[in-house]
Amino acid sequence: MALATELELPTFDHTDAALRGDHYRTAMAAVRGYEGWLAAGPFGFIVLDRDAAEFFLRTKHAVFPGLIIADLFGIADGPLHEEIVKNIINVNGDDHRRLRNLVNPALAPRAVNRYRPAMRRFLAQLLADVPPDGRCEFIATFAKPYPSRVIAELMGAPQADAPRLHHWSNWIQRQFDPISLIGERARIEAAVSEFYVYADELIERRRRRPGSDLITDLISAEEAGDRLSHDELRNLVLNLLVGGVDTSQSQLAHAVRLLAEHPDQWERLRSDPDRLALAAVDEALRYEPITPFTARITVAEVEHRGVIFPPGSVVLVSAWHANRRGLQADSFDITAPSSRERLLTFGAGIHYCVGANLARAEIQEALAFLGHHVRSITITGEPDFGTPSGIYGLESLPLALERGSTAGAV
Repeated sequence: MALATELELPTFDHTDAALRGDHYRTAMAAVRGYEGWLAAGPFGFIVLDRDAAEFFLRTKHAVFPGLIIADLFGIADGPLHEEIVKNIINVNGDDHRRLRNLVNPALAPRAVNRYRPAMRRFLAQLLADVPPDGRCEFIATFAKPYPSRVIAELMGAPQADAPRLHHWSNWIQRQFDPISLIGERARIEAAVSEFYVYADELIERRRRRPGSDLITDLISAEEAGDRLSHDELRNLVLNLLVGGVDTSQSQLAHAVRLLAEHPDQWERLRSDPDRLALAAVDEALRYEPITPFTARITVAEVEHRGVIFPPGSVVLVSAWHANRRGLQADSFDITAPSSRERLLTFGAGIHYCVGANLARAEIQEALAFLGHHVRSITITGEPDFGTPSGIYGLESLPLALERGSTAGAV
């Protein structure tokens, strides 16, 4: 057996501000790791292999390090501390299973499908706002407002509140970025506090007047006589806000960018948008995961492949690498065989993303809609990439959308 801390490991700094666009992709492809599966990062270790990734995402001896991060940054009280402690990603064991059993039915595929007509309505409104020449900055025009409108619909909130929901999501999401916690903690705290007030009022309205929305579903959720407490309910709503806006915005933007960069793939999608849109979503999730690294911290000594990780070891699981196992050519192909392995972009194990069905449906509807109503997508300027430390998104994506319906467009 060898201690992980004593191995001579290749290094990779996922926090490097230069990791953007082509440089990021080249750097990721060049990482090989100790015996092909392990590298050192600025905070601990990086797992590059599919089987090892599954192991660390599923083992009960490694957890998401949110509570540890809170301790390191002295977040001992206040609304951000409450949110971190009660965030479902930081809840484990029987408490986590109980919460998942109560929330899962409200986000099952059949439950999510009822929001699809609203998604299509929002997409039609957004495309109508694009100038006649089709030139737009896709993030601001399309990718940013769309998920926040969907989340507002999901919550039963007024559509006029969608920009505020986006603002809160964007700031609360930054708790997962240590650099933001150092310099912007006050604004993150303020966003949590403001959203708590908003959510409390929304929940109270739904208790008085139930609707056809997620909050109503969660209020009535019950298993063997057990229900969600108010604190659990509002924190689950917050979790869905944070996990369902910036992430969907970023993944949709990358999907559209990839289709614009691969005109042959765009033409394939246009040939049958209803059938191929979900395949295009899954290929974008595989090829450009917007959460390329998922953190875990060991809570006991862990042994894997003859390597011992002491308690307190920080391990980053690379979905980017895990999603590529067994592929001879790393090409973007929306018609690739369905035998490709299940993606790790949404994680694995008990902490598999609770909103995965919603995210896939949102992006599927967007790509199907664009496939029906847009003839061509052209990148008209340099995309402005973010970095993979946290959510790997796009700051801007200048496009020209040439309108033109496919046969049978809806």
